[in-house]
Amino acid sequence: GFLCSWSVLFSLPTPHPSQMSAAEENVDFRIHVENQTRARDDVSRKQLRLYQLYSRTSGKHIQVLGRRISAKGEDGDKYAQLLVETDTFGSQVRIKGKETDFYLCMNRKGKLVGKPDGTSKECVFIEKVLENNYTALMSAKYSGWYVGFTKKGRPRKGPKTRENQQDVHFMKRYPKGQMEIQKPFKYTTVTKRTKRIRPTNPS
Repeated sequence: GFLCSWSVLFSLPTPHPSQMSAAEENVDFRIHVENQTRARDDVSRKQLRLYQLYSRTSGKHIQVLGRRISAKGEDGDKYAQLLVETDTFGSQVRIKGKETDFYLCMNRKGKLVGKPDGTSKECVFIEKVLENNYTALMSAKYSGWYVGFTKKGRPRKGPKTRENQQDVHFMKRYPKGQMEIQKPFKYTTVTKRTKRIRPTNPS
């Protein structure tokens, strides 16, 4: 019996390059499975919040007026109520006008437009929280192009925007009377999800 176990030890094959590639294939397969699972989990991971986006330059709020976008909305304006869909990590967002059901999107010319279907990557933005506590929204499809407005509340073209311009700086604001409603709502979603939501403002 003792000799037998020794012969087993010595007859173990050394790893062969072909086996290594099989291990690599395993890794690829695992990544594939993770991606598939991630896609399935997407629905459960999304968080929907209602708020307004206050433009630093126009002093008003972003409005989704159907296909037209502006930053001329007063506090509490129905076209300024935005439903913002965020993934758990909080970086990628889709923004929909609550009143019109149109999504805020940026087309290939860098123009801000409203679209009834928000599935395109043109309607996904990467949220960046800046040092001054303002938020900038960069196009997920056209890197380096930001949502921005002039002092008159007119949209700026993406290619003319930069992260450090005041034109692209926004502040999240709850609609009048919504703050009290939002808070308990947030906590109920936390308990249902059994995930801790990270605070939006870094301390």
